[in-house]
Amino acid sequence: MERTGVDVVVAARRIRRLLGGAVIGGAAAFAAAAQTVYPTKQIELVVPFVAGGTTDTIARMISQRLTDQWGQTVIVSNRPGGGSTIGTLQAAKAVPDGHTLLVTTIAYAINAGMQKLPYDPINDFTPVTELVSIPLMLVVHSSLPVNSFQEFLAYAKAQPNGLDYATSGPGTSTHLAAEMLRSMTGVPLVHVPFKGNAEVLNALLGGHVKVHFALVASSLQHVKNGTLRALAVTTEKRLSSLPDVPTIAELGLPGYEISSWQAMFAPAGTPKDVVAKINGETTRMLAQPDVRERIAKEGADPVGSTPEQFSIRIRSEIEKWSRVIKDANIKMN
Repeated sequence: MERTGVDVVVAARRIRRLLGGAVIGGAAAFAAAAQTVYPTKQIELVVPFVAGGTTDTIARMISQRLTDQWGQTVIVSNRPGGGSTIGTLQAAKAVPDGHTLLVTTIAYAINAGMQKLPYDPINDFTPVTELVSIPLMLVVHSSLPVNSFQEFLAYAKAQPNGLDYATSGPGTSTHLAAEMLRSMTGVPLVHVPFKGNAEVLNALLGGHVKVHFALVASSLQHVKNGTLRALAVTTEKRLSSLPDVPTIAELGLPGYEISSWQAMFAPAGTPKDVVAKINGETTRMLAQPDVRERIAKEGADPVGSTPEQFSIRIRSEIEKWSRVIKDANIKMN
């Protein structure tokens, strides 16, 4: 039987469709094979602080949830020292396969402006997600004769030698919150550093130092019992736990905002699909009611940002705090 020209064209088209389907099917199979299998072994969450703090607590909660979800053990390794740089450097040097992750705090951004680092906070890590945000508030001892933020500014400016304020150490969020206020208002504040939040709180409750930018979780009960007086919060919006306490921004300082935070990073070069999987599991966990309740007890608010959102935020945080540190001439001890 002879084939017409039309028959030949039709046959050619059928062959092309068959071949095209084979190519597409092969490409899909190849793409599926190219997806990184993860996790394949134990995962380590490096926390560059001592055990027992809020960051450690949050990391251990995450480790348990991810262990249950993935069927691979997720451990927390505390690597304190160097203002959190020792553990951060260890995480930066890890194999970028998603099996070593860094869980750290706002110190990650602050350190970039405080000292020469043995790692690059932008290029040596891949942001995974901001885990939680931790609000601060300006508190004074009840014996200080001020009842509002405006009265506080007037009182401080009237002190010939400035007004002492306590912090948990140089370069901490409690320090930079005060320095940003001083920079924006010109109010004469004198830094009195302590070694950690526990020492600050003891001095504050005893009336030895009467001003402090406190983590809400550590001081809320003392505000409620009247020992301390909350004048303002440092967040963008008012807090549900202190609805009658205004933000500093709404009191005439637009742009004033600081919240301490905790976040997760992966070493640079970690496959994007692995980062996406870690982000997806972590953000889903942060949305669970029981997890949100546990985080609230730590004085924090769950966030769960995308890698892209957190990448923008971390660059902004590094830029902001480097500027504040330079303007205030803050140095590491």
